[in-house]
Amino acid sequence: MAKVSTTAVEQEPAGSAGFGRPAVWTLVITSVAGFMAALDNLVVTTALPSIRADLGGQLSDLEWTVSAYTLTFAVLLMFGAALGDRFGRRLFFLSGLAIFTAGSAAAALAPTINWLIAARALQGVGAAVMMPLTLTLLTTAVPAARRGMAFGIWSGVNGLAVATGPLIGGVLTQHLSWQWIFWLNVPIGLLLLPLARLRLSESRGAGARLDAVGTALVSSALFGIVFGLIRANADGWTSGPVLTGLIAGAVLLVGFVRYELRAAHPMLPMRLFRSRAFSAVNAASLLMYLGMFGSIFLISQFLQGSGGYTPTEAGIRMLPWTGMPLIVSPIAGVLSDRIGGRPIVATGLALQALGLAMFAAVTHSGGSYGAQVPSLVVCGIGMSLYFAPTANLVMASVRPQEQGIASGANNAMREVGGALGVAALSSVFTARGGYGSTQRFTDGLVPALYVGAAAVAAAALCALLIPRARPADPAVTPADAHTLQSA
Repeated sequence: MAKVSTTAVEQEPAGSAGFGRPAVWTLVITSVAGFMAALDNLVVTTALPSIRADLGGQLSDLEWTVSAYTLTFAVLLMFGAALGDRFGRRLFFLSGLAIFTAGSAAAALAPTINWLIAARALQGVGAAVMMPLTLTLLTTAVPAARRGMAFGIWSGVNGLAVATGPLIGGVLTQHLSWQWIFWLNVPIGLLLLPLARLRLSESRGAGARLDAVGTALVSSALFGIVFGLIRANADGWTSGPVLTGLIAGAVLLVGFVRYELRAAHPMLPMRLFRSRAFSAVNAASLLMYLGMFGSIFLISQFLQGSGGYTPTEAGIRMLPWTGMPLIVSPIAGVLSDRIGGRPIVATGLALQALGLAMFAAVTHSGGSYGAQVPSLVVCGIGMSLYFAPTANLVMASVRPQEQGIASGANNAMREVGGALGVAALSSVFTARGGYGSTQRFTDGLVPALYVGAAAVAAAALCALLIPRARPADPAVTPADAHTLQSA
């Protein structure tokens, strides 16, 4: 039987600096599971024409095949983390993985567009339960001295999934069928389930209790905000449903904060935000995903529409950007163990902003794909440097028993940032250009990319607010502070 532990401190062997077999298994299982969940954010985008040809539906229906996943994923992330902390992280990781796998099979078998939308929502539920627990399970299994490397690999794999979603979706749709973008998950999920049951150790948050009121408030708030962001382009920012979602979400979010300040056992202790590290890294994550998600969404369409490439060819031409995390992130993780994550994250975000601005400038001047390659490489290096140390910074900014909810909060920030990025940059694109011709697309793309670059540059400034060292925080006890500093 696997031993149940309550904190990462109890699980770590005294003086261990190695990377033993249990840690390796945990890294492999959580990275593969995270890859599947992250991949499905954008994998559908290049398959939409084929889905419409087979299942029919209006443009709004096709949008929901993407949005249903993003919406349930973002809304339930913190709830999934809280369930794992309360009842067992391995148990709910397995539950989330099973739901995600079943949702993938249901999506592949979908006979109608409405069935597909419902299956995508089910996938999002499973991913929301599974995804934040991958990070807490990894933190528990890996010795503190090697977490930078482990988080670098985990983050690189997840970043690669986000960035290569359109490529993988395009290859499978073009050479097999759109159903295979979902069938791909099924054998992987069925293989991971017994491996996770046998190889992962169970752990829980110390004294964790389920905050039902707080969970309901934050889930409803995120639903309203993300729903409004997703529907803003289709319905208009001033439409009734969009304004209702955004305003109601904001009001509920304020109510959540006020309730958590008074709650005896809050799901997200507000004192965590008194930690400059926790606040700064979450702000940086939201802004980074705003700029990155929105830019990838538009650039992949630009290469297919204006460049005349097939989905597969467009994805291949994105590889100077999207392939970088696999190479750079593990190296950046090792460096973060030696010099700390702050300078690496700030440098990465600055390079990502520079790369987006370079791509916009070259595109504006009518440069060829060859002239765009250097900007894609800079974007890829910057994204890789961001992904690698961020997880370590998040986990080291809170108590070990609060790492589950911290992971859930950070993942929720990323998903909300991604939804905001697609909505905001698409609005800039629509206001300044459109799909009518290559010139109109370029007219819209260039200012949108500059907005994305500005968002990522703001993220770099937030990263500079992360403390150089990790001093004892008001949210951290002296004993925990020693542990976190060593991490």
